Amino acid sequence: MTPPSAAASSITSISKGLPILTQSNLNPHAPLGKWLLGTSSLVFGMVHIGGVTRLTKSGLSMTDWKPLGSRPPITLDEWNTEFERYKQYPEYQQRQSMTLDEFKYIFYWEWGHRMMGRVVGLVFGSGWAYFTWIHRPTTATAAAADTASIIPKTITSAIPPGYQSRLALLFAMGGTQGLVGWWMVKSGLGENRRGDRNEIRVSPYRLASHLGMAVGTYSMLVWTGLGALSFPIDSYASAAVGGSKAAATTTERSASTALSALQQYTKNLSPSALRHAQKVRMGVLSTVGLTGVTILSGAFVAGNDAGNAYNTYPLMNHQWMPLDDMIDPEKIPKWRNMFETTATVQWNHRVLGTCTALSAVGVAGYGLLNPLGRCAKAGFSTTPQVRRGLISLGTVATAQMSLGIATLLNYVPISLAATHQLGSLVVLTCGLYTAHSLRYASRNVLSKVAIGNAPKVVTPRGIVKGPAVL
Repeated sequence: MTPPSAAASSITSISKGLPILTQSNLNPHAPLGKWLLGTSSLVFGMVHIGGVTRLTKSGLSMTDWKPLGSRPPITLDEWNTEFERYKQYPEYQQRQSMTLDEFKYIFYWEWGHRMMGRVVGLVFGSGWAYFTWIHRPTTATAAAADTASIIPKTITSAIPPGYQSRLALLFAMGGTQGLVGWWMVKSGLGENRRGDRNEIRVSPYRLASHLGMAVGTYSMLVWTGLGALSFPIDSYASAAVGGSKAAATTTERSASTALSALQQYTKNLSPSALRHAQKVRMGVLSTVGLTGVTILSGAFVAGNDAGNAYNTYPLMNHQWMPLDDMIDPEKIPKWRNMFETTATVQWNHRVLGTCTALSAVGVAGYGLLNPLGRCAKAGFSTTPQVRRGLISLGTVATAQMSLGIATLLNYVPISLAATHQLGSLVVLTCGLYTAHSLRYASRNVLSKVAIGNAPKVVTPRGIVKGPAVL
């Protein structure tokens, strides 16, 4: 097997495994990564406020939309004007006993949700501009780092190569999210809702689109932030083995075969350990996918107010599957029952939530307890980062399922329901972190360490051409 490079030795001296580097003196891209993760925490908070806005039935209190936002009413006359505007729309026909103070309460929730979205956009846009045109990593910082042997001295930007397109996509997703939000609100304001005998709500399809866009943006922020924090380990190759000038020349001449620390870790795994890591990664990615689908199914539960029915567990109306209630013959085409019938929507969410929890616990057990998780001669097939991620994933998924059951049995109180929604993002975050920690078992990395396949690496003299390391 190929001996570890100086790069790998330098980095693993900081921490065992493949750590994320959060200190600027170890990683010139660390400020960008921390900013991205900080922005993701704002999106996390925004999803929470959006959930409370829905639970308090505040989402239709603002009947217009201004791209740049506006201040809330201040004077009594301004409040009365806003209240009179609200009275012109269908929802008020079911709330005619509402007082002005009650209207203020729901208005502030919706206003706060919208304005926080604009704050997130401002934070992201200003940060992107700062890292693009103002912030520059200092040569002295990189030279003093433990990772100096792999950090190119020609770095002029905190934004890693290839990341500008990701940032542009994130900015576009954030802008689109505002449009999707207004598109969702309009579904509850239309004249066609005035004769609706059920409680006026936004379209569950549009609610799911709005939540799905938020979750997608959050996931990409987390993944991109983790990528920036681990970029030196993943993409920079050592330019000097042993520190001598002759060794540096030798390394530069053979740059086509140089490997980053990430690739070295993969190459040093035994075949059995690598197979185990691949299976764990597949299981984690499956859990992440299930978590995403479960979150979307939760949006349909919320959109149909399906959580306030069948408040028993595990049976629904004394049945495992209440088929008589799950198909409404009046719904044409039949597939609409999957997204609009209360019993079907809740059953879907129950099953998906259970599968997600079992998947998380199963992959955590397989990764942590299987003997192949530790090979004495070839090292660990699961790094310390992966093991921490697996423990967290299994734990929070179990807690999330328990919280969901408690929310159902207690007829969806706002506090439990809002916490349950946040719990879904915590499960997703643990899954993303664990999947990212297992990137050494991805097909992309495996293809780079294959014999005769030259990777793209970065030395102090620049980028050596070859396949990109993502």
